[in-house]
Amino acid sequence: MTKKLMTRRSILQNWLAATAAGLAASLPRVSAQAQTLQTTPFCDDQTAPTIAGTEGPFYTPRTPRKTDFRQDAAGDALTLTGFVVTRECKPIADALIDLWHADAEGEYDNEGYKLRGHQLTDAEGRYVFETIIPAPYSRRTRHYHVKVTAPGGRVLTTQLYFPGEEGNGNDFLFNERLLMRVVNASDGKVGRFDFVLDG
Repeated sequence: MTKKLMTRRSILQNWLAATAAGLAASLPRVSAQAQTLQTTPFCDDQTAPTIAGTEGPFYTPRTPRKTDFRQDAAGDALTLTGFVVTRECKPIADALIDLWHADAEGEYDNEGYKLRGHQLTDAEGRYVFETIIPAPYSRRTRHYHVKVTAPGGRVLTTQLYFPGEEGNGNDFLFNERLLMRVVNASDGKVGRFDFVLDG
């Protein structure tokens, strides 16, 4: 008998029910066959900060504050979520997360703010973006661009990657330490990445 997949909303509610104190604990199962997902990266006293990645040529400053990109372009739905924490696993509230990425054809909107926006983390350091899965393009594998800034802190510019992509091995910017955890839902996919900031 085939197990029914949970919706993105159900997965998201389960993931975000975790508190910062429980970041090192396993995440709930998505289905009977699903692997228990760990936080990304595993958070303990020796946790290294999230590594930086190139900004790329398509960054646009002063993006609007928004969490739902799906009205911007057609594509397969993905909910991107996670926490922003310190190296001691303490949540960072009001961290600014600026997200931008290509559309389902591998194109960026360089004239407006389609598939571009920012938000602030909540009191538990959580963030959620409703967006689409970007297409790979040229020599780049599928990815999201992100800037993360704690209040009064330095800007972390990096990129997030999808596991199991054929293009990962051919992309000179790819780094496996920036892989999201991605699970299937009945209405799309859910990706998770927890940003660890240093100082």
